[in-house]
Amino acid sequence: MSLASTPQQTIEPTARRVRTVDYHTGGEPFRIVLDGVPEIPGTTVLDRRAYASTHDEVDVVRRLLCQEPRGHADMYGCFLVPPNPVAEGELPAHLAVLFWHKDGYSTACGHGTIALGAWAVHSGLVAAEPDGETEVRIDVPSGRVIARVRCTGGRVSAVTFRNVPSWVVARSVPVPTSRGHVTVDVAYGGAIYATLPAAAVGLAVTPEHYGELIAIGREIKWALNEHEVARHPSDERLSGIYGTILVDDLGELETGPHQRNVTVFADGEVDRSPCGSGTSARLALLAAEGRVGGNKVLTHDSIVGSRFIGRVVSSAHDGVRQVVVPEVTGTAFRTGEHTFVLDPDDDLGTGFVLR
Repeated sequence: MSLASTPQQTIEPTARRVRTVDYHTGGEPFRIVLDGVPEIPGTTVLDRRAYASTHDEVDVVRRLLCQEPRGHADMYGCFLVPPNPVAEGELPAHLAVLFWHKDGYSTACGHGTIALGAWAVHSGLVAAEPDGETEVRIDVPSGRVIARVRCTGGRVSAVTFRNVPSWVVARSVPVPTSRGHVTVDVAYGGAIYATLPAAAVGLAVTPEHYGELIAIGREIKWALNEHEVARHPSDERLSGIYGTILVDDLGELETGPHQRNVTVFADGEVDRSPCGSGTSARLALLAAEGRVGGNKVLTHDSIVGSRFIGRVVSSAHDGVRQVVVPEVTGTAFRTGEHTFVLDPDDDLGTGFVLR
């Protein structure tokens, strides 16, 4: 009798199952959770972020997907949640999300917004014509963002997202480091970033300096995280230095500045893409210098060679500061669909992080 025809008894463990679809944007992973997350209470996305970060029945799913052996120290993703309430006459969002990484929940994520725009069209959540642009409205912790998904011949060819208003927080903030005293510029692009030339700490934004870039990025972030420049002016839940952006200035193209950056965020995670919210913060700084705006755009490369194009679509003074509205264009591609399982007998539980 063949094995195929032999009756088989199977023993299926009672396991937690989490279903996801995975994308990458410029090389940076983005894991969208479709099923397997408990209800996350709250009136707004920002309320739900606060709940998720303090309640283990939700956070266990983040840890399961981020940590080894199902994830890794640089994994990134989101939970889908209900959109924010809207005022009469305002269009509701198509979807809303909580962004997460190995250390917790972020307030903004540009590469994730690009991936979400592509997924919304790929999945049919938002209907799109085979040629042209389709708007996808997304509520995130820092506010409403818009992804314009460009289709060509029935395929997604690019996604441009319009971010929340962004601004310069402070210039030339002194920071003592193990590589000497440096000064950093601080800007907000949905999250607060410290930025400086990589050359100021004797480095370049190249893979061979990867470990050293992580070390100095973490050092600067934690040195400034409780500083006054890390405080959001109107909502303390958006405070804190989210990351450090180290920049190589590659000169001027006909279209505007060409730069390469690496963003070291959370506690030592590295964005493989040029970082969408970080690009927005860079645009606020470059607009204040007169280097972008009008027809001048930022060509922004990552440490792995992927590229975003950043532009300023408007600039105005709000009575306190100059505020710009940035747009960032990139591409995102599906990498897999998964059902992850947590066996109750697994003695490693949700896993571990070695870095």
